[in-house]
Amino acid sequence: MSDMVHGLENFLAWFHLDQGLRPIVSFIIMLAFVYVIICAALWTAVRRRWINRNTAAFWLFVSPWIIGFLLFTGGPMVYSLVLSFMRWNLIDPAKFTGLSNYKQALNDPAVGQAIKVTLVYAVVSVPLQTVLSLVVALLMNVKVRGIHVFRTIWYLPSLVSGVAQTVLFIWVFNPDYGLVNGFLHLFGIEGPKWLFDPGWALPAVIIMSLWTVGGNMIIYLAGLQDIPADLYEAAEIDGAGRLRTLWNITIPQISPVIFFNVVTGIIYAMQTFTQGFVVTQNGGGPSNSLLFYVLYLYQNAFSFFQMGYASALAWILFLMIMLLTALVFRGSGFWVYYESQRPKERRRRFRVK
Repeated sequence: MSDMVHGLENFLAWFHLDQGLRPIVSFIIMLAFVYVIICAALWTAVRRRWINRNTAAFWLFVSPWIIGFLLFTGGPMVYSLVLSFMRWNLIDPAKFTGLSNYKQALNDPAVGQAIKVTLVYAVVSVPLQTVLSLVVALLMNVKVRGIHVFRTIWYLPSLVSGVAQTVLFIWVFNPDYGLVNGFLHLFGIEGPKWLFDPGWALPAVIIMSLWTVGGNMIIYLAGLQDIPADLYEAAEIDGAGRLRTLWNITIPQISPVIFFNVVTGIIYAMQTFTQGFVVTQNGGGPSNSLLFYVLYLYQNAFSFFQMGYASALAWILFLMIMLLTALVFRGSGFWVYYESQRPKERRRRFRVK
């Protein structure tokens, strides 16, 4: 493949094309060649009546996603899996070492610390985000004048995320002139060092994660507005109070939405990187209290240049996320309510008494 790319670049150099554009033009030419092969294969299949025209059109239109997935997701994943069994420092040739990278991970105390920090963050932040966003969605699901303005106000902070959000909260939690300690000082309370204290650094990042609850709030709001109004009318006729209606109607009806937000929240929390990287400047924080797993993976790959070990850490993270997701899916049968898809013998009946 590399020889083909170099050959195309040399061919383009003959036309005096700018050197910076040669890789891009080479990629476009290769992509066009791939599409010629795809179109020829589909045309042959249609002509021989292996598939009809609609099926051929489907594969043609879905091919950009398939090619993109193979180039930028599937291919790199397979490559990293192969690389996880090798030693490679980006300079010397890769050397096959078997399971040595995985054995090193099992004996690496930094991996244990990174897993601990990441799991604590996920276990605490995900429930807090779920509850807070649901409460806000319930408050925003009322019919009053100007409610759209309040919904927009709650949603806007979620647009400021990533590095910008982290830089903002570095100032908010600054122990000397930060907003939080300045507020506490008004009441004569001396605030902690926050991001500079091993005991308060992770709680500060967890609080920081609540800044973006507006995104989940929108999803909950869509689920709340999809609940049939006749259920609430029947509950009101039966004399059910607001708490009973919330517990027996609202929560079961939006339990699939809660399930979705919990699963995606766990996946995102286990891949936390930006907060630890920006706050600690790629260091891990005081006493490695902010050494998130992906941050340690990044350090091994791009600071220590241990690409094989970093690939092994990536696949260990993949297995951990798969395990946690499978546990959530396994337990969803006890609390997620699907009115039309669940078998009758397993379907829960929520009655208002």
